[in-house]
Amino acid sequence: MATSPPYPTHPGEASGGTPRHPHWWQRPGVRYGALITLLTLSGLVILALVREQTGTRGFLVGLGLAVLPVPLLLAAFRWLDRVEPGPWRNLLFSFAWGACAAALIAIVANSFATQWIAAATADPTGADTLGATVIAPVVEESAKAAAVLLVFLFRRRDFTGILDGVVIAGVTATGFAFTENILYLGTAFGTDQLTGHSGIASVTAATFFVRIVMSPFAHPLFTVLTGIGFGIAALSTDRQRVRRVLLPLGGLLLAMGMHALWNGSTTLGEYGFIAVYAAFMVPAFGLLTWLVVWTRQRELRTVRAELPAYAVAGWLTPAEPFALGSMRARRLARRYARRYGGKRAARAVAQYEAYATSLAFLRHRGRRGRAGSDFVTRERELLLELWHRRGAARPALDHAARLTAPPVPAAPWPVHGTYGHPPYGHPPYAHPAHGRPPYGHPYPAGGPGVRRS
Repeated sequence: MATSPPYPTHPGEASGGTPRHPHWWQRPGVRYGALITLLTLSGLVILALVREQTGTRGFLVGLGLAVLPVPLLLAAFRWLDRVEPGPWRNLLFSFAWGACAAALIAIVANSFATQWIAAATADPTGADTLGATVIAPVVEESAKAAAVLLVFLFRRRDFTGILDGVVIAGVTATGFAFTENILYLGTAFGTDQLTGHSGIASVTAATFFVRIVMSPFAHPLFTVLTGIGFGIAALSTDRQRVRRVLLPLGGLLLAMGMHALWNGSTTLGEYGFIAVYAAFMVPAFGLLTWLVVWTRQRELRTVRAELPAYAVAGWLTPAEPFALGSMRARRLARRYARRYGGKRAARAVAQYEAYATSLAFLRHRGRRGRAGSDFVTRERELLLELWHRRGAARPALDHAARLTAPPVPAAPWPVHGTYGHPPYGHPPYAHPAHGRPPYGHPYPAGGPGVRRS
C-alpha cells in the first residue's frame, strides 16, 4: 500500500478540544426522524387543503401544469452547484420544505391574517390588498428562509459560500412555487368550469401565461436574496457575530420588499404589472444571474490558486489543480473515466472533484483566518478521501489536463515550472519514454480513439 504524503503546513492556528457526547435530541437518527415526520405531515395537510379548494379535477390539472417549470429550475440550480456539488439530501430537504412546510405555513397564516384584518376593518377588499402586499411577503419569505437557516445551522460543512445559499434558497422557493401554482391553476380551472370559458380566453390560460411562462423565476428570485445573505455570512469568521446575524436579515428584508413590490404591481393600474416586470423583475433577474455566474468563476479560480500547495506535498499531481479548476476539464475527466472504467470510475472521479473543491475552499478560509477549530481534522478527512480515489481519478484528470491546458513553448524535456514540476498539461509521467501508465492506471492501455482488438 502506498504511503500517504505529509500534510501541508496549516495556514492558520487550530485549537483542539475534548469531544462531547451529544444529547439524545442531537443524534442524527432523532433529527432525521423528526424532520421526515414533520415534512410528511405537512405534505398530507397541504395536499388536503389544496384539493379541498380546487377539487379533484382542478388539483390534477394544476399539478400537471405546475410541474412543467420545475425540472428546468432545478437543473439551473444544480448547474450552479457543479463546482462544489452539495449532497442530494440537502436539495431534497429544501424542495420538500418549500413545497410542504413553507406552503402550509403560508396558506394558514395568510388566510388567518386576511380574515382577521377584514373582520377588524369591515373592508374585505382592503384586507385582500393588504394581505397580498404586506402579509404574504413577510409570511412566505420567512417560511422559505427557515429552510436556508436550518441548512446553515445543521449542515454547516455543506454551506460554505454564496452559491450554497443561492442553491438552497432557490430550490426551496421552487418547491414553494410548485405548490402555490397548483393552487392558483387549479382554482382557475374551477372558475372556468363554472363560467364555461375555455381556450386562450380562459382564466386557466391567463394564469398559466403569467405564472409559468412569464415569471417561473419570481419566487426563486425573491428567496435567493435571502440565500445570498446567508452565503456572505458563511464567509465570515465566528467572531463576526453581528455580521453573521445582520447579513441574513438584510437579505430577508430585501426579499420581502421585492416580493411586496411584485404582489403590489396588480394595484398600480392597467399596466402596473408590465411596468414592474420590465423595470424591476427582469433587471434584477439579469443582475443576480450575472452575480452567481461570476461567483462560480471566482470559485474555480480559488480552486486553481489553493490546490498547488497539495501538489507540492504530493497529494495531487502537478496537472490536477489546473484540471480541477476548469469545468470543461472536469467534464472530460468524468467522460473518460466512464468510457474506460465504467460508472463506478466516473462516480469516483466526480467525488474526487467535489472533495478537492471542498479542500481548496477550506484552505482558502484557513489562509484568511476564517477556518474553524476543526480545520486540521477536516483537512485530513478530505485528503484521505482523495487518496482513496486517486487510482481512478488521476489518469482521468491527467487526460483532461492534456486536452485543455493552454499551449506552452517548445523546450527540451523536462521543462520545469512551478514548484519544480513540469508545467500543467505536461505531467512527468506523460513522456513517451516512461512507457508505463501512471499510478496503477485502472483503464485499458491507450486512450480515446485507440482501437483495441
